[in-house]
Amino acid sequence: MPSTLAQVYTRANQGIRAPAVSVEVHLSQGLPCLNIVGLPEAAVRESKDRVRSALINSGFDFPDGRITVNLAPADLPKEGGRFDLPIALGILVASGQLPGEVLENREFLGELALSGHLRPVRAVLPASLACKETNRALVLPEQNASVAAMVSSVTITGTRSLTEVCAYLREKIHIEPAKPDQNDCKTHYPDLSEVRGQEQAKRALLVAAAGSHHLLLFGPPGTGKTMLASRLPGLLPPLTESEALDVAAIHSLASSAMDTVWQRPFRTPHHSSSSVSLVGGGSIPQPGEISFAHNGVLFLDEMPEFARTALEMLREPLENGEVVITRAKGQECFPARFQLVGAMNPCPCGYLGDNQRTCRCSPDQIRRYRNKLSGPLLDRIDLQIEVPSQAIQTIMEPAVQNNDSPETESGKLRDLVIKARKRQLTRQGKINCQLSSRELFEVCALGEKEKGLIARASEHLQISTRGLHRILRVARTIADLADSPEVLSSHLGEAMQYRQLDRQSVQ
Repeated sequence: MPSTLAQVYTRANQGIRAPAVSVEVHLSQGLPCLNIVGLPEAAVRESKDRVRSALINSGFDFPDGRITVNLAPADLPKEGGRFDLPIALGILVASGQLPGEVLENREFLGELALSGHLRPVRAVLPASLACKETNRALVLPEQNASVAAMVSSVTITGTRSLTEVCAYLREKIHIEPAKPDQNDCKTHYPDLSEVRGQEQAKRALLVAAAGSHHLLLFGPPGTGKTMLASRLPGLLPPLTESEALDVAAIHSLASSAMDTVWQRPFRTPHHSSSSVSLVGGGSIPQPGEISFAHNGVLFLDEMPEFARTALEMLREPLENGEVVITRAKGQECFPARFQLVGAMNPCPCGYLGDNQRTCRCSPDQIRRYRNKLSGPLLDRIDLQIEVPSQAIQTIMEPAVQNNDSPETESGKLRDLVIKARKRQLTRQGKINCQLSSRELFEVCALGEKEKGLIARASEHLQISTRGLHRILRVARTIADLADSPEVLSSHLGEAMQYRQLDRQSVQ
């Protein structure tokens, strides 16, 4: 039997990247065996048994002889069953059962069942984005096709089995290119009108959405903190195509199928979550909750109950919008530009300042409870709002409905947010929360009256430099909501009202 060589292109999974992998199959004389080289993990090494059974059960001949499969580059770790399909196709080409020309300008991904059917794999969207750069088509399992088709100008072919792939390559059957699932474009968010009272908290929610500011809600149990937080995604502008691709690319690392791709993420990890699950990690770096909340909202309920080490690890991502995970097996940088919303009680028992129940906590207990949130972390939270108990009459009032307008309360506020963000992007090319210190003072040129107000407030509230910058960013957002080109004293006064936890700690 003469020596033959075949080459098939595919993609590995490394963080949110999909490095190119060339599957080289060499068929030569010798004792029958199949060896896979190129730094394969256990699941890749086991693919030889899946590929052999899939070929036989699909009606193909498994060649007798020595088969060597090289996954190049050799120093790139390979994991998962995503290489089954390209290995099987390489064996078919090397043994003359499939012409090699049909593999040109195509890349392949897919795990094979013993019957020859294709099973979905993870991280197909990064592979689809990489195919767009190389101008190649992508053939993969049918279950992955709609997600991969989110990338425009890439031909995505979804197939169900190895037999169907070969028939398609030989042009014996025609398969229409996959299209993104249009159902994913529908977004469903709870409406803000369902929250009775809490007008100041609703206003703070609007300001937070307009400038993508971080928010901390504190108040007695049952006052609506969680309800308010869950309504924030409904106030945010719809995801752009680029943002949706970023979100889907991250989520594709954890699941082969995704729902509601076009919705902004709303992640609610439990307070028992470890630092690794929150920030990311593992022997092979994987994203955590802050990356899965990218371009969305991360809600930390009962925030002081989280491990202090886990909370402190949020400080750099809150500033930089990314997290770098370094481990022995590699280093990965995951995007983490999320909007943080925290909720906490004012004291351990939860009833400090409540008009209906008496607080039983001592000053030392209250101080220890609040000290679980460090000063540097609180400095990074722009809005700190008290959510007090509401009177029964307020809670029992019927919701106000405008029969002349089908638009919801969240929809009306979202229009204001979109207009405010357009002003920010037109003026400085970014939203206010991303302004650097130099840019901040350029867009917030204050008059003498406003400077005096800031000086007196800084001295009275003992505000740090970072806290001062946060107040100016929030004031700039309030001015944008009011369509004011300048930051006025009224805007600064309202922004300082949103530092309530700072004022309480001073008192």
